[in-house]
Amino acid sequence: MSQQTLATKVGVTRQTIIAIEKDKYSPSLEVAFKISNVFEVPLEEVFSYD
Repeated sequence: MSQQTLATKVGVTRQTIIAIEKDKYSPSLEVAFKISNVFEVPLEEVFSYD
């Protein structure tokens, strides 16, 4: 899935997705849940907190 497709499905910009991928931005809980829902996996499979 492209960054743009994911961004569109989640309702954020492509730049936001890039920043999340590069650990430059921590998404809100709402965005984090939306991303996990797009991939149909639990939140902890997409994100972790160290």
